[in-house]
Amino acid sequence: MIDKKDAELLKEKLFNNKRNAWNLKSSDEKEKIFEYSKNYINFLNNSKTEREIISSSKKIADDNGFKDINEFSNLQPGDKIYYINKDKSMYLAVIGKDILKDGLNIIGSHADSPRLDLKPNPLYEDSEFAYFKTHYYGGIKKYQWTTIPLSIHGVIVKTNGEKINVNIGENDNDPIFTITDLLPHLAQDQMEKKLKNGIDGEDLNLLIGSIPYDADVSEKVKLNILNILNNKYGITESDFLSSEIELVPAFKARSMGFDNSMVAAYGQDDKVCVYTSLTALMNINNPETTAVCIISDKEEIGSMGNTGMESAVFDTFIAEILNKLNVNNSNVLDKVFCKSKMLSADVDAGLDPIYSSVSEKNNASYLGRGIGLCKYTGARGKSGASDANAEFVAEVRNIFERNNIRYQISELGKVDIGGGGTIAYILANKGIEVIDCGIPVLSMHAPYEVTSKLDVYEAYNAYLAFWKN
Repeated sequence: MIDKKDAELLKEKLFNNKRNAWNLKSSDEKEKIFEYSKNYINFLNNSKTEREIISSSKKIADDNGFKDINEFSNLQPGDKIYYINKDKSMYLAVIGKDILKDGLNIIGSHADSPRLDLKPNPLYEDSEFAYFKTHYYGGIKKYQWTTIPLSIHGVIVKTNGEKINVNIGENDNDPIFTITDLLPHLAQDQMEKKLKNGIDGEDLNLLIGSIPYDADVSEKVKLNILNILNNKYGITESDFLSSEIELVPAFKARSMGFDNSMVAAYGQDDKVCVYTSLTALMNINNPETTAVCIISDKEEIGSMGNTGMESAVFDTFIAEILNKLNVNNSNVLDKVFCKSKMLSADVDAGLDPIYSSVSEKNNASYLGRGIGLCKYTGARGKSGASDANAEFVAEVRNIFERNNIRYQISELGKVDIGGGGTIAYILANKGIEVIDCGIPVLSMHAPYEVTSKLDVYEAYNAYLAFWKN
């Protein structure tokens, strides 16, 4: 009979051992993890919408020597550039030593998160209350958005071109707003409904005021609200027609747990990958292969529109790099993409033991075990998936293992339960080698999501290693 000690050694050698990585970190490494997370939390608190993400990202890029591509007539290896698309998406690059037609190393995330948007004609009065009508954006559980503090972010653009930035509810001296719900004493019919129907989309109306204007006119509360907005911003009701106003949770991003091991915040899907990939790129200098960072928009609603990945703007950015390197000619862009490699930096659903029935534990991602690789997304029979080939998965594994990156490979829930998608398939359609690679999250798409600080820092190191490879 084989000795038990020998069997344990053999088991250690042959099994894919999945361990909590906190115990593998030294005191110095833990200190770096916590310090990095402080900056991440600060980023989250100043960047709740896609426009704010791009503004914060531009500042980080500017502070690290990046410049708008339009400032260059020609590009050279080592140049650090970016292009901002309509203030809602951004592409950055560090030009490599290798010729571009040999491919790019790309990491792509998205800045948008589930939220509530104002309708074009949002303001109305009912029973001496003033409200904003909303239209939800992305996949949400509607009941989660009632009775929580909400803030108002966005822009209002007047017909004369004046743009007014709005941010109300984040400062402690600001008012906040909320969507009311029915008291349990009178909610018997509501509580008999299916959970998804407990709150109707048309009932997600934001309560914004109750004091009437001091005059003998109709809709006095609405008039008082418009008067306040006119005095503060110089707008009238019709200016809402050309606005982009978003409602997001007024919660602050905070450290979570007695051990401060986690981050609780709104919109970590996918701002956590934006921040980790962006800050990793800031530490890339003179790479062999050109390093490209994508911060896209509209992923939560299918990546459509001229700021989403389905648009041709990213292709135009790469074509402009080719132009300014004087290497652009017929069919070069297609060849560049076919030789490029990409990590689609999007979050994964971390296993929640309270709801473990929806996960297949051997193929789930766990908080605290490092960055998550998802070979394919899609739903049920891999419908709509981008399925990374074995050769590229092995290449990414090799990079991570050589750089001591803790990683795990998982899928999004049990086969017949559901599924999801990212921007991976869009880039794969161009011929790029792509695999999803992001941070496990609890309570994904809820107003308050949870990540592990270890996984956040491991993602930063993983993205850095991919670009430096």
